[in-house]
Amino acid sequence: MDFAAVLKAEVDRKRKHIEEKQILGESKKYFRRSDLAQREREEYEKVHNIKRIVDEKPSTSTSGEAEDLTTMGPDEDKLPMTLSRQEVIRRLRDRNEPIRLFAESDYEAFQRLRKLEITTPDIDKGLRNDFKAAMDELEQENIDKIIQQTGDGESGGKTEIKLDDGITMDSLQERAKGLGRGNENHDCSLILDTMQFLMKSWANELNEVPPEKKKTVQWKTQSTIHRQTVAYLSPLFKKLKKRTVAQDILEYLCGIIGHTLNRDYVKASAIYLQMAIGNAPWPIGVTMVGIHARTGREKIFSQQIAHVLNDETQRKFIQGLKRIMTVCQRLYPADPSKSLEYNAVKSV
Repeated sequence: MDFAAVLKAEVDRKRKHIEEKQILGESKKYFRRSDLAQREREEYEKVHNIKRIVDEKPSTSTSGEAEDLTTMGPDEDKLPMTLSRQEVIRRLRDRNEPIRLFAESDYEAFQRLRKLEITTPDIDKGLRNDFKAAMDELEQENIDKIIQQTGDGESGGKTEIKLDDGITMDSLQERAKGLGRGNENHDCSLILDTMQFLMKSWANELNEVPPEKKKTVQWKTQSTIHRQTVAYLSPLFKKLKKRTVAQDILEYLCGIIGHTLNRDYVKASAIYLQMAIGNAPWPIGVTMVGIHARTGREKIFSQQIAHVLNDETQRKFIQGLKRIMTVCQRLYPADPSKSLEYNAVKSV
């Protein structure tokens, strides 16, 4: 078979087909594929006597509204300006967009913002640096303190935690005798009071530092870590107040808080590590890696899975719990045999 002859015949057939459709004009050398498809559709409808019905009614769907909003011009009658100029500037800056383009009016900037919110509603901010955000907040509070001070000579900010004055370490140790005995309300209440008491003690330790030391980098770093820990533990505090903590996590917390109140920080750290990283050979919970079942697959359950890998919220409050344990060991020291890294724990 002559391949050149077959190819030439196919090219001639295509050329003849295009000439019959009358797509190319006298001065046109090329044509668009969509024009050919449109011409073939029209001929098909003509042969089969098909009449196309054009619906001129305005669409009420969400997509139609989005098209109207995204294609609207500078006519102010189409959409009233419902946001103030300050709010428009704030939202544009959140999206890393210019607050005003060249020769752009306030309404046109508002219109551009609405178009961005419709076409790209989600803002991808990426991973946030919580430590830097807390440090910036502390610096801003220090600046505000310096501006507003009336000669009292104190330039360091204070970190406060609301807590009942009647709670002491002795009362918490007395209540810890009934910890982990099946009373979920008592356990959640004691864990919450203990963690808030330690956060309050940590804040008092930072506030008692002399004013000249509050200007040092070490104090600012410790204060920033405290603020970051408060933010990390906030979801856990809410769950403890609502009694919605997962049962396996609550059991670990009971063991950690119980040993911490008894000043046995080695055992508390061992339970913390078991909660954070688990002791399963597959920490993320993978049990099926092939067509055959793993040996001992039934031994993998929730107590062996690493909770620090579940989600970002759990990772943060688990990290905050470790900081509280370190603060408790510093404020309420124990024997070296019951302490973790005895010589490494230092005060501010």
